[in-house]
Amino acid sequence: MGKILVVDDEPDLEVLIKQKFRKQIREKEYVFYFAENGKEALKKILEHPEVDIVLSDINMPEMDGLTLLTKLHETSPLIKSVIVSAYGDMENIRTAMNRGAFDFITKPINFEDLTLTMEKTLKHAQQIKDTLKAIKENNILKMYVDENVLNFMGNKEFESTIMASETIEATVIFIDICGFTKISENVEADTVVKLINNYFDEMVKEIIEQKGHIDKFIGDAIMAVFKGEYHLDRAIDAALAVCEKINNLPALEGYLDYKPKVSIGIKSGEMVSGNIGSVSLKRLDYTVIGDTVNTAARLQDAARENQIIISEDCYQKVKESFKCKKVGNIMVKNKTNPLTIYQVIE
Repeated sequence: MGKILVVDDEPDLEVLIKQKFRKQIREKEYVFYFAENGKEALKKILEHPEVDIVLSDINMPEMDGLTLLTKLHETSPLIKSVIVSAYGDMENIRTAMNRGAFDFITKPINFEDLTLTMEKTLKHAQQIKDTLKAIKENNILKMYVDENVLNFMGNKEFESTIMASETIEATVIFIDICGFTKISENVEADTVVKLINNYFDEMVKEIIEQKGHIDKFIGDAIMAVFKGEYHLDRAIDAALAVCEKINNLPALEGYLDYKPKVSIGIKSGEMVSGNIGSVSLKRLDYTVIGDTVNTAARLQDAARENQIIISEDCYQKVKESFKCKKVGNIMVKNKTNPLTIYQVIE
């Protein structure tokens, strides 16, 4: 069930929405809430924190839609916003996107377009919530174990279970946000965190779309793992989608006009999967380690802006599916011979 808050000072819009979506409302596919301005919308969200998306006008009394976007970004970052406004000029669109809007629809409303946009936005909002839920559940299992559970299981049994490991065949991908150090050194800390979280949000969506698992966030980089059938192909598909998504983001006006770019390293092969950490502290990180992981990180180091770098053995596996070009040889720490690397083009 999608829960949608419509924010608009036009009284006819509420009637129109209820008419156009009467079937979905009756079948409980959608639940709509309504507010006449941004100030009232924030109160509605306090009353209904389970709201998934906000459809908001720009020009409203008391609090306009652009101000509401800023407030939502600060207080309810999981709620995705779509601007629905007659003010469809590029300046308003850019301002809305810079303030976290997921999409933009112009009036008069094309309800077919609105329906598709709502479905897309709800799907994205649910993906993020599912990811956060999984992370929360994993952290509970990894970082905290109830004393009664330990007593029931017995410490030795717990340790042998939680420390179990296996060798798997998978693909590791490292994605780094290029040049973000300049932003972190020149912009307020709160703004830096919001910016990088927005970028991560966009990248995570593409990784999840290809059934990848977010292993960890490392500073301004992401490490993700792809398992199962066609794990290398799916990792490359995710990398290409991330590059495209990040390249389409607008420059940050007022923040050194920073334009985000990524560099990516990908390596496929055997790796050890297990809980790494301290049992005595009950702080364990379920992750992958080994030469394949280390090499993927080194390939990312060698990648430049907008480059997706793979090793020669990966190139041989995917050369019929993806267009690649040979970059050359690089020396990698702890390896005697240089590695031949390729850039994935498309």
